[in-house]
Amino acid sequence: MKKTVTAEILAIGDELLYGQIQDTNSLWISQELDKIGVRVVRRTTVGDNRDDILQAFDAAEKAADIVLMTGGLGPTADDLTKPLLAEYFNCAISLVPEALEAVRTFFERRGRELTETNKLQAHLPTKCTYVPNEVGTAPGMWFEERNTVWMSMPGVPHEMKKLMSDFVLPKLQTLFDLPVIFHRLVKTVGIGESWLSDLIKEWEEALPPHVRLAYLPSLGEVKLRLTAFGDNEEFVRAAVEEQLAKVKPLIAKYIYGYDKISLQEAVGQLLKERRKTVAFAESCSGGYIAHLITSIAGSSAYFQGAVVPYQNEIKSKLLGVSPSTLGTHGAVSEETVIEMAYGVREQFHADFGIASSGIAGPSGETTGKPVGTVWIACSYPGGVTTKLLQLTTDRTINIHLTAISALNLLRTTITDVME
Repeated sequence: MKKTVTAEILAIGDELLYGQIQDTNSLWISQELDKIGVRVVRRTTVGDNRDDILQAFDAAEKAADIVLMTGGLGPTADDLTKPLLAEYFNCAISLVPEALEAVRTFFERRGRELTETNKLQAHLPTKCTYVPNEVGTAPGMWFEERNTVWMSMPGVPHEMKKLMSDFVLPKLQTLFDLPVIFHRLVKTVGIGESWLSDLIKEWEEALPPHVRLAYLPSLGEVKLRLTAFGDNEEFVRAAVEEQLAKVKPLIAKYIYGYDKISLQEAVGQLLKERRKTVAFAESCSGGYIAHLITSIAGSSAYFQGAVVPYQNEIKSKLLGVSPSTLGTHGAVSEETVIEMAYGVREQFHADFGIASSGIAGPSGETTGKPVGTVWIACSYPGGVTTKLLQLTTDRTINIHLTAISALNLLRTTITDVME
C-alpha cells in the first residue's frame, strides 16, 4: 500500500482565538485534502504572537509531511506569518517584481492608489516560491524545506480556496504518490453510541487493517464512518461495501440512511415511495418537526399540515381530545397524545398522525413528571404506536430530541407496522 501522506492545518490570527471569526477555512481544507488522499493529522489555531507561531511551526514540521497555513499575511505590523517564515527558514525578505506588478494591477483595476504599505505585499522570503493570488493582494508562499512542504495562504476564504484549487491541490498530487481514501457514513437513530458499539463489537474487532471505523455521535443520532485506504478506488470501495454487508444485519433496524441524507429526508422518501401522507400535532415541540419535514424540497407530496395546540382547550376543540382524558391523565400523558395523534390524522385527512406533548422546560414540572418528560405517538389506519421520552433539563435540546424521536417513530411505524 502507498505511504500515508499527512498534513497539518495551521490557522493564524487572534481573531480566531477570540471567537470573532469562525475558522471555516480549516474545515474546508480538511475536506479537500481528504478527497485527494492526504490525511490531516492535526488542526492548530495560534494567535498573533511570535513565540507561539514559531513553536507551532516547529511542532507542525515534526507532525506532518505538509503544513498548510492561513492568515497573518497582511501588510501591517500585526501580520507576522511572512517575517516569521523567513526567520524560521533563515532567509531574507526581498522584493519580487512579478508580485509587485500583480499588486499594482490589482489596485489599478479598482481605481485605487498603490501605497508604500501595499507594496510590502510583494516582499517575500527568498526561499519561497511565489504563488500569484488572482483575487487578492497577499501572495501565496510555497516552501519545500526540512523535508516538509509548506504553503502559506491568506485567511480570506475565497482567496484561500482559489489558491488551493488552482495551485496547492494539483501540486500536491504531482509531488506525492497519494493513496486513495474512501468514506461511507452509516446513519443510525434510536440507539446510543455505547449500545451500538456493543452490538457491533465482534465485527469491529475483525475489521482488516486497511478499513477503519469511527463513531460520530450527535443529538439523537450516531453516524458510523467506515474509511478504507488503498492504491486504487475500486479496491477501497469494494473493501467498504464488503464490511457494510457484514454490519448491516446487526443494526438494520437503526439504520435510516447513508452519507449525506438527513433523517427528515429519509422519512420523506419512505412516505413518497409508499404514497402516504402525514400531519403533526406538536405541543412541546412547537412546530419543529413540521419545520424539519418541510425543509426538504418536494415535501408537499406527503406533508398535509400541522397544528401547535399548546392550550388544553385547543387540544379539545381542534383535535377532539376528551376533556375527561385531560382531566384524568393530564396533557403530558400517553392517553392524551394518542387522542391527539388520531385527531390530527382525521383533521388533515392524512395516513399518519404524529403527536407530541411534554415538559420542555426549564419550568413546568409536576409530581411524577419532571422537566424532560415527553410522550409521542404515531397513529395510522388500524392502530397507534407510542413512546415515553425522559430527556434533559435544557429546553432547546428537548425540542430537538423530541423531533428526532418523533420522526424515528414515524419511520419505524412505516417500516415495521405498515409493511
